[in-house]
Amino acid sequence: MERHVQELDTLVEISQILSGGMELGEVFQRATAVLGHSLGLDRAALTLEDPATQQLRIVASVGMSPQEQRKGRYAAGEGVSGRVYQTGQPAVVPDISKQPDFLNRTGSADTDPAGKRQSYLCVPVFNGQQTVGTIGVLKPFTDEPTLLSDQRLVTIFAGMIAQTIRIHHQVRMERDQWLEEKQQLTDDLRGRYRFDSIIGSSPAMEDVLGTIAQVASSRATCLLLGETGCGKELVAKAIHYNSPRRDKPLIKVNCGALSPQLLESELFGHIQGAFTGAVRDKIGRFEAADGGTLFLDEVGTLDPTLQVKLLRVLQEREFERVGDHKTIKTDVRIIAATNLDLEEESRTGTFRDDLYYRLSVVSINLPPLRSRREDIPMLIDHFLKRFNAENERSITRISRDVLNVLLRYPWPGNVRELENAIERAVVMSTGDELGMDLLPLQVRLFSEQTRSDAADETVEALCAKLAGHAIRQLQVYDGQVYDLVVGEVERQLIHEALVHCNGVKLRAAEFLGINRNTLNKKVKDLAVPMP
Repeated sequence: MERHVQELDTLVEISQILSGGMELGEVFQRATAVLGHSLGLDRAALTLEDPATQQLRIVASVGMSPQEQRKGRYAAGEGVSGRVYQTGQPAVVPDISKQPDFLNRTGSADTDPAGKRQSYLCVPVFNGQQTVGTIGVLKPFTDEPTLLSDQRLVTIFAGMIAQTIRIHHQVRMERDQWLEEKQQLTDDLRGRYRFDSIIGSSPAMEDVLGTIAQVASSRATCLLLGETGCGKELVAKAIHYNSPRRDKPLIKVNCGALSPQLLESELFGHIQGAFTGAVRDKIGRFEAADGGTLFLDEVGTLDPTLQVKLLRVLQEREFERVGDHKTIKTDVRIIAATNLDLEEESRTGTFRDDLYYRLSVVSINLPPLRSRREDIPMLIDHFLKRFNAENERSITRISRDVLNVLLRYPWPGNVRELENAIERAVVMSTGDELGMDLLPLQVRLFSEQTRSDAADETVEALCAKLAGHAIRQLQVYDGQVYDLVVGEVERQLIHEALVHCNGVKLRAAEFLGINRNTLNKKVKDLAVPMP
């Protein structure tokens, strides 16, 4: 009766250990230590089949060194362990020195007849009806009835450990599957945001692609400037997924979507009780993006107080959660984006000039779509392929008249507006041609308006008038007509653009569709008067 009570207590303690959720080796060692205390064991080993070699190998042990454990490999039917694995029947060896099948491959047992006599028990481990391994225990020599009682307890233990093995195997499979899916998603993201996946071959886009290719490998802070819808987030993703930080998080925050108080908590986190509603500690985006990249969209809308805190993070790489005094170090790369002219905002005092200089270590000006119209056919083709696949449509043709309308339309919403227009056309289509009736209303109205305009109001007609007038009036300047006319047209055009944009050169350059450096050079060379 005392042994039964002892066995029951042992099994209860083992079951509590097996439910602890630790690694299989640690679970086995702790549970076997309890079993060994009850049975007086010297050694114990758990062997499982290695799928790569189809051999049994020791995966966990008690009383063996790592070197001895690595030696424990057996083919099916080889030795006592191999025979138990092959037959599924337990084995009892009262005296290992008299059992030639006991191989002592690990070298941890005493098989010398003149030495300490030892007994050995080996029981199968099942997964359903299939044998997946064995548990072998070595103990000081004892009589056979006691060994049979020990075998019963070890068999119960093997059944309990089998369930733990199944759980750990399932967890490992799910973890491997999760890691594989994560790697696949990462590879998909890298492929989607490769530099060559950004559509555009115009000179303006080639400048952008060249710049982001250079800065991607660095940790420099980047400032993306451009109108809404011109692809600032796409460029930010391309920089991140082509940088050494590609395996770390890319966290996005829209600074204009939250109030200053909520945005501060969102960026830096807070502690419990920091304000009404702070019922628990919360980490901020800077903490979540540690080692990766933080994309701050619409950074020009930041509250002045938050501008000061952001400046400190950029300079010192540290911050405090809201309501806390503990300083947290962070390693985050900042990519900021805005559709405002931050240089002008800093001059007027709306935006801190020291923060502007910290953000604009590398400034990238993204051209509006109207400044790179040669890219529109490529973008249309890209969006048609994508939305055809997503919506099971087959638009493959587009008439010249429709293409001309799309090329002339100013696209105030830039690439995003073009993308939405093509998606709408694909969804509403019933055939294989993109017709005028599939375009959005504002594009159709633009087409009708341009058709109704008088011929002498078009750019072509005005240029024809100018050319004719210049040829007639400037005959005395034989050999100089081209430079005179083109230079004066550029001078007047740039001056009027500056007037239209209130003297802001960045906006004037975007309005004209030229690079800002080109505009500055022409203002100087042509002596363009500033408004």
